[in-house]
Amino acid sequence: MVIPPPIRPERLTKFLKPYVLKMHFTNKFVTAQVIHSPTATVASSASSQEKALRASMESTRDVAAAAKIGKILGERLLVNDIPAVSVFLKKDQKYHGKVKAVIDSLREVGIKLV
Repeated sequence: MVIPPPIRPERLTKFLKPYVLKMHFTNKFVTAQVIHSPTATVASSASSQEKALRASMESTRDVAAAAKIGKILGERLLVNDIPAVSVFLKKDQKYHGKVKAVIDSLREVGIKLV
């Protein structure tokens, strides 16, 4: 049985930022995904776990890998006609290191951050 995403009233979705960037870092991999807030679905994602990307990376967990993931995610967003995203940082995430690498590479590709 599949549970459909919650349907929010229009007055609430009008104030939500529709596309949100969320990042997750483990000791082995870097993952970034853009979520469409009103429908609670993943619009696009990129991860260093993908087999096609693993071969072209030296390490799947460092700052260079995070920058490459951001670049690939940005290209996928442009293909899906998503020009702008807002960034959701967890409490322990600061704009430094891997987080900065992902966000800066998204900017370089042409994605606007709201």
